[in-house]
Amino acid sequence: MYYNIDIAGMKRDLPLCPVNENLYIGAFVIFGDVELTVHCAKKLLEIAPEYDYLITAESKGIPLVYEMARQSGKNKYFLARKGPKLYMRDIFDVKVNSITTAKEQHLYLDGNDAELMKGKRILIVDDVISTGESLAALEKLVVAAGGIVCGRMAILAEGDAQERGDIRYLQKLPVFNPDGTVKE
Repeated sequence: MYYNIDIAGMKRDLPLCPVNENLYIGAFVIFGDVELTVHCAKKLLEIAPEYDYLITAESKGIPLVYEMARQSGKNKYFLARKGPKLYMRDIFDVKVNSITTAKEQHLYLDGNDAELMKGKRILIVDDVISTGESLAALEKLVVAAGGIVCGRMAILAEGDAQERGDIRYLQKLPVFNPDGTVKE
C-alpha cells in the first residue's frame, strides 16, 4: 500500500507502514532523494521567518538543514545528537519519545554550539512533525542554551500536528487505518 503525495509540486509515493495494529503511517524518507531535498529546502526557505541559525535532530533532518543552510548562504547550523560524542563538551541533554522510535531517546547538544545560540533566533526544522515530541525536546535544548525559538518548520505535518498554528510546513500527511484508508 502506498500514499501518493504532492509536496509543493513534487510527487512521491510513500509506503504505508504499521505503527501498531490500528495505525499506519506514510513512510517519508528524505535520505538519498537529492531532488526532493533541494526542492523542499527551497520551498521552506520561501516561508521561513527571520532566523540566525537552524537546528534539527539527528538524523532525517540533517540533509534538509544542510541544504537550507547552503541555499541561504548561512555557514552554520546545529545538530542535536542522539548520543554524546567524545568531542562534545558541557553537554545539554533532554529526553524525547518519537512515534517512529520504540523507546525513550535523548537528544544532546554540544556546549560550544550552545554558546553560539545565546540570544540568537533559532529556527527548528524537521522532516516530519507528528506527535511534537522531538520538536518539544529541540525547544528545550534551544531555551536551555539561551537561544530564542523563532519558528518551527517541517516538510510534512502528520496527524494532529496539522492543526497546530505554530508550525509552518509544506504539506499535510494523514495517518491511516490498516486497510490503507485515511483515519478520520
